[in-house]
Amino acid sequence: MALLLAGAARAAQPQVLVAEFHADVNPVTRDFIVNVIHRGEREHAAAVVIEMDTPGGLSSSMRSIVKAILAAKVPVIVYVSPPGSSADSAGAVIAQAADLLAMAPQTNIGSSTPISTGGQDLSKDLRRKVINDAAAYIGELAREHGRNAVLAEQMVRKATNYGARAALRLDIIDEMAPTLPRLLEEVDGRRTVPKGFVLHTADAQIERVHMSFFQRARNLLIDPNLIELFLSLGLIGILVELWHPGLIFPGTVGAISLVLALYGLQVLPVSLAGLLLLGLAAAFFAAEPFVMSHGALAVAGGVLFVLGSLILFDPAGPAYHVSLTVVIAIAGTLTVLLGLALTRVARARRMPSVMGPARLLGEEGVARSNGYVLVSGELWRARTDDDRPLVPGERVKVERVEEGLELVVGSHHPDSEGS
Repeated sequence: MALLLAGAARAAQPQVLVAEFHADVNPVTRDFIVNVIHRGEREHAAAVVIEMDTPGGLSSSMRSIVKAILAAKVPVIVYVSPPGSSADSAGAVIAQAADLLAMAPQTNIGSSTPISTGGQDLSKDLRRKVINDAAAYIGELAREHGRNAVLAEQMVRKATNYGARAALRLDIIDEMAPTLPRLLEEVDGRRTVPKGFVLHTADAQIERVHMSFFQRARNLLIDPNLIELFLSLGLIGILVELWHPGLIFPGTVGAISLVLALYGLQVLPVSLAGLLLLGLAAAFFAAEPFVMSHGALAVAGGVLFVLGSLILFDPAGPAYHVSLTVVIAIAGTLTVLLGLALTRVARARRMPSVMGPARLLGEEGVARSNGYVLVSGELWRARTDDDRPLVPGERVKVERVEEGLELVVGSHHPDSEGS
């Protein structure tokens, strides 16, 4: 009977899913959050908590998360935590979409003014349109959830930022609590606006949901600096394979690196101009050994690589940019490696041919019987320039190679050596 009662008690205990959202807003984290919300609906969870600490991210991913929260059939709580965390930019907009918005002490929310993604100042008309759209969006979310819509809009129009206590006092958030269990106790029985969910979160069983290994790997692969590194490794591997066909390993590593880089480029919005500049840089690097511009193409390729890299992720916004130091280091490495390769190519071009019969010119040999001479360890049919018979053991020197691979030889220091 005691076991049955314990089982019934566990079955009656509410379940709360907690998605740890401590990353940028991007397609990977969007899928993670949306999947946790869907899981909460399937398992009839008492609530889904998004434990947030984010600097913001992509507007497209932000809007997808907002739509998922608004359509959720389970209460969604955004909790800016732990202390020291923030819900900035896109994170502040997601927070205003929550059925209940709470913050831990020593956290902040705001700074949601849209920033140009093209690397230049927005014109006045375009800036006004973009800011009015973003302000109306976050303001409507705050208004529908019973929060201060005017101050929410100021987070966009004036990039204002609020600490947890000020946000609670000004009705920007709904609750402040030092810990998640304390928050769940305090909001138990509250009815949310506008959906009208009644929260049953007291003594809830908390299950934390983390990003899977595959999701973390995908999130890592969309780091712009890592994408640049993979692009450079892919370029180096392919160039080495072109210069030395048959090595296999450089080409394999290069191909894998390019595939990983292309995945990141597929996930993040990129600039077409940046891609074209990088493609042109690769073409210059590849052409240098064949055109022999004495390094001009290599230097031009390095400059184009830097320019293309710096504007490549402009459409993704300021949260996704490539470090100038990383770009210059990669471009410099590519140029130096190409310079070393060109030095070897130039040296090889200055060397005489060592392939085929032409390598025998000027070589010494020993006459054998039946009109053959031994040169460089091989027997060759030969004759003298004046058609005199060759004497076995006679020292000869190759003067030319005639059609049919017959050597024309002349005497070289005739003496009694050989047999």
